[in-house]
Amino acid sequence: MSTTSTPKPAAPKNVPAASSSAGGRRKLSYPVVLLLIAGGLLLLSLVRVVTGDVQLSNSGQFSTAIAAAVPIGLAGLGGLWAERAGVINIGLEGMMMLGTFGAGWIGWQYGPWAAVLAGIAGGALGGLLHALATVTFGVDHIVSGVAINILALGVVRYLAKLWFGAEGSEAAKAGGNDKQSPPMDNMPSFTVPGLADGLGSIEKHHWFLVSDLAGILRALVSDVSWVTVLTVVLFAGSFFVLWRSPFGLRLRSCGENPVAAESLGVNVYTYKYAALIISGALAGLGGAFLAVGVHFYQENQTGGRGYIGLATMIFGNWRPGGVAMGAGLFGFMDALRVVGGGATVHAMLLLMAVLLAGLAVWKFRAGMRGARGARVQAAVALVIAVLLVLWYALTDTVALEFVEMTPYVTTLLVLSLAAQRLRAPRAVGKPYRRGEGT
Repeated sequence: MSTTSTPKPAAPKNVPAASSSAGGRRKLSYPVVLLLIAGGLLLLSLVRVVTGDVQLSNSGQFSTAIAAAVPIGLAGLGGLWAERAGVINIGLEGMMMLGTFGAGWIGWQYGPWAAVLAGIAGGALGGLLHALATVTFGVDHIVSGVAINILALGVVRYLAKLWFGAEGSEAAKAGGNDKQSPPMDNMPSFTVPGLADGLGSIEKHHWFLVSDLAGILRALVSDVSWVTVLTVVLFAGSFFVLWRSPFGLRLRSCGENPVAAESLGVNVYTYKYAALIISGALAGLGGAFLAVGVHFYQENQTGGRGYIGLATMIFGNWRPGGVAMGAGLFGFMDALRVVGGGATVHAMLLLMAVLLAGLAVWKFRAGMRGARGARVQAAVALVIAVLLVLWYALTDTVALEFVEMTPYVTTLLVLSLAAQRLRAPRAVGKPYRRGEGT
């Protein structure tokens, strides 16, 4: 009788969660990551020289990429907090909507910093609602998230008509209407004097690698939003809180094995509530960034960024660094569409072909060592690389329709190639009721 009730058999289930996040594969070390970044910069510079398209690596390109990456990265980071605690958060899009509306509503009255706080509060309210539905009442996580998206869309549209578009109201007199809030003041940004100008002069020479690096660095020190700085701090803080603190260990245990966590005295409900409120607050901050960036709330301002943030979280393997890389990739491709247009995306075809050819070689070597499915992935990557080279050689530009699709196609391609290396938290999306282990 004692052998059936002892908790020891459950212990091995927790071992892989801490040690086999890559399924027995080696994790990338920081020196290797830095070498990959350096190699990517070298390749980007080489493609810039070969194609003659200076838009690929100038400071304007990277400034636009950062601005595009911040809201997506914040949404992805919000999804990471929720899913590490075991709750799927499809409602990130709705929480971003609440953040944009809150920022627009408060921002025109009290300024951009108040708008940021209002956006955080709006998103946190959405996270609290999701927690109430999924944690307390046991509603299916997907159903609750979709309901929040639909509810948020209806709420912000109704309140916009009521508060911004009401005839004779102060908001209407200040420039608001049914679909837009009155404009708010500009949020100050920071520029490192001297350094930004010096890097700009180096960038203009278009030297191989040196000017490309100068363009990237200039984007990091010239006209940078303070919300961007806050985003960097939040990413670093999330890593240290979730992976280097007792609070983070307990929260992640709720997403791996909540029954075992409860048996060790962890209040699973409390940690899930905390994770979802933080998740919503981060998504709301992403929405506030959008509103503050253009100085007002606008209907459909989020544009599906909550869903893209969820994709970057998956691509990033539920790690803050991976989410940042995924958001940066999407931001870079989106900036190509906005800043460069068809000619720059055409030059990017050659870069993508080289990257896919390198991936094909890597996967083929993994297949030679016996990795399952690696040879198939190598073949697929090589075929796509060849098609991209032919596309580049036979055309001079890329059609506008495909330019608009570029960020989304890139996201799908990266997710499909990285699928076999992903490992979600074991208990994510699974129903849990207090006392199950007793």
